[in-house]
Amino acid sequence: MSNTKLESQRWIIAIAAIVMQMLLGTVYAWSVFKSALVRSHGWDEFTTNVTFMICIGVLGLAAAFGGMLVDKKGPRFVATLGGILFGVGTLVAGIADQTGSIALLWLGYGLIGGLGNGFGYVTPIATLIRWFPDRRGLVTGLAVMGFGAGAFFMGKIAPLNIASMGIASTFYLWGAIFLVFVTGAAQFYKNPPAGWLPAGFKPAAVAGSSDAASLSFAQAKKTPQWWMMWGMLFLNVTAGIGLISQLSPIGQELYRPLVAAGTDENTMKLLLAAAGGSVVAYSSIFNGLGRLVWSWISDALGRKAVFAIMFVTQAVLYVLVGMQVISSYYLFMITACYLLACYGGGFATMPAFAADAFGPKYIGRVYGAILTAWGAAGVAGPFIFSAIKKSTGGFQGALFAAAGLLAIGFVLSVLYRKPSVKA
Repeated sequence: MSNTKLESQRWIIAIAAIVMQMLLGTVYAWSVFKSALVRSHGWDEFTTNVTFMICIGVLGLAAAFGGMLVDKKGPRFVATLGGILFGVGTLVAGIADQTGSIALLWLGYGLIGGLGNGFGYVTPIATLIRWFPDRRGLVTGLAVMGFGAGAFFMGKIAPLNIASMGIASTFYLWGAIFLVFVTGAAQFYKNPPAGWLPAGFKPAAVAGSSDAASLSFAQAKKTPQWWMMWGMLFLNVTAGIGLISQLSPIGQELYRPLVAAGTDENTMKLLLAAAGGSVVAYSSIFNGLGRLVWSWISDALGRKAVFAIMFVTQAVLYVLVGMQVISSYYLFMITACYLLACYGGGFATMPAFAADAFGPKYIGRVYGAILTAWGAAGVAGPFIFSAIKKSTGGFQGALFAAAGLLAIGFVLSVLYRKPSVKA
């Protein structure tokens, strides 16, 4: 195949990756479903949120295993498997709502859906890094931008679906959509020919710039840099996903004083649900945009500098929200937009960070293993926020805890040094 056709093909793959990531990213609108499930079944908030903990925890582990499968079986196989599992898991969640089974919800949306989402998430990233050695930060940002933005559509559409057709039918509708369109996008994936480079691109002879300079996972995990990257991703995600798991409830709490006195109970519920959904939706746009913008900035400033900036600014904002300096609904929405932009920015910057340090040849396995930090944080973040809310009745303690974790992340980013060139 000519180089011109390969150039065109890589952009088609990039478009398919954005579509897939957008659909997979609807998982971040979980708090919309959680609030509806709690109201419908009377389940404990923490118990219901275990679904999200399982989903994100399994997602990170599946991404690690999926990264290894991508290197061995190819991207089309892994992405197709991901689409099937995510669709089936969402359909099972609909059955769980109809039968009132929290255990089935954990199995469907949590375990099966998390497996599918993890397989689907890692595949386009590992594939695009190979197709775009000349634009690593930009292209990974574009791909994961879709993942962040997906919750916008779910946050705006799902409350209307739930109100008009019920929770179960909403799960069935979206499960079918995932089965058709995620698996459809997967059929465009393939790896570039061995040794292929974009026209005019000449990789510099430094560590991480070419296959020859790449470190295997066995070599990478022995370096302190790999573990520092794991820690930075874990800390950034723990703070962000803890907030994401509670965005709708926090938004509803802050919007309640704005509802006119004397509003009847049913109208109150609808207004609060819409207010919570709006916070989820609009902040999700910035979750997506942040992935593009921060990854683009990282191409200019460097990955380390971007992480340092994101950590310190987030820590300050979490403290201000915890101290109730930021306490109005609309000011919180603006703050949440920035916090989710940084959350998404960490996901967009880390693949290029890892490729810079360890090279592109084994990036599926190397970066996939780093994503186990996402799985661990997916349990830790929602647990911290839910447990502190349950014990104290408020989110202030969780916000301060998140700020402390981000401060540790800032220290790690400052201490990071690039590994030496492979001998």
